[in-house]
Amino acid sequence: MLTEYYSSEVQAILAKYPPDQKRSALMPLIYLAQRANGSVTQELMQEIAGLCGVTTTEVASVVGFYSLFFDDNAGKYRVQVCTDLPCALRGADQFLEKLCERLGIQVGETTPDGKVTVEAVKCLAACDKAPMFQLQSMTPEEKEHLKYFENQTVESALELINMLRSQ
Repeated sequence: MLTEYYSSEVQAILAKYPPDQKRSALMPLIYLAQRANGSVTQELMQEIAGLCGVTTTEVASVVGFYSLFFDDNAGKYRVQVCTDLPCALRGADQFLEKLCERLGIQVGETTPDGKVTVEAVKCLAACDKAPMFQLQSMTPEEKEHLKYFENQTVESALELINMLRSQ
């Protein structure tokens, strides 16, 4: 799919790296696949593995490790709340619980309208500004795919989420 529909972009990414270092193109190709598809399917992982000269398992391990990559489809927007220890000490766990409660979903679920998925992630590098979350847009037409919101309250987060859901 990538080489079929995004041939010029794939070639531009691969051209940035020496032929014996194609594996360096792994993350940019994963990002391209996700931007085009909304997630990185098993089929796309196999294609990327072939392009980079690595195994599908290696591609899957990168997708599974980073909070910016997904192997599952979800809402148009992903609200990823940092819940590591420093953030938890500043109330991130309670923030996440109350946010999901108010949205009528569990952590990891998507709102009934299919627009917003709320997830817990580790370390978004804003420990002193928790509760905080990163908002990822999963639509190709969005120019800014990633935004950070710090020092949040449930009310301020809901205001943003409701605005996104109304669009």
